[in-house]
Amino acid sequence: MPLQNRVDPFGALHAVPERGLFMGNRGIIHDPETKTLLKKRWALQAWIICVCQFRDVRREPMGRNRNGDKAGWTELFFLDEVTALSAGHRPCFFCRRERASDFVQRFGVVFGIAEPRAPQVDKRLHKERLASGGRAPVVSSEELAGLPDGAMVADGGDAYAMRGGKALRWSFAGYGDRVGGDPVGFGDFADRPIRLLTPATTVSVLRQGYEPVWHASAEA
Repeated sequence: MPLQNRVDPFGALHAVPERGLFMGNRGIIHDPETKTLLKKRWALQAWIICVCQFRDVRREPMGRNRNGDKAGWTELFFLDEVTALSAGHRPCFFCRRERASDFVQRFGVVFGIAEPRAPQVDKRLHKERLASGGRAPVVSSEELAGLPDGAMVADGGDAYAMRGGKALRWSFAGYGDRVGGDPVGFGDFADRPIRLLTPATTVSVLRQGYEPVWHASAEA
């Protein structure tokens, strides 16, 4: 049976077969004896996005991966980096140093910080993530059309990723139906409250030119 460690764009954790392109963590939030989640959904403010394979490191998901046969950080999985960013994670400095440096430097440009640091990013994100108590603001059709590629929005319980002037419907298996990109624009979303899922801080970094990794289905 799949473990409950697959992350959706809202930041919630599910038990589904699909694993995705990236791994990440929010600290230790599982019981290694039962391989089930604890009541808490994070143990620290640094929510990161990691590669699934790094050097010769091998881990047992939700196992005992720390010295002394103790539980290590809980392995979480994302369809792609766009999904992880929507959930409030940011690139890891250990296994994705170049990408993490790029993200943090763009963050510094946006907020006028000469020497930005990851904890500054984490502090802002933790106030904005839905899974840690943040709110998803409603966006107008004009604001929707102006969102950068990689930002995600929600129509009720359905999540969409913005790409090339269209909204791509998200699922754990990949992206599907497209909305927008024609004379009707985003008329399919008319008269419904569309919420911005990706934290405002991350949206600003995307506007500054950060290019997240997409699942191949986004190219269809």
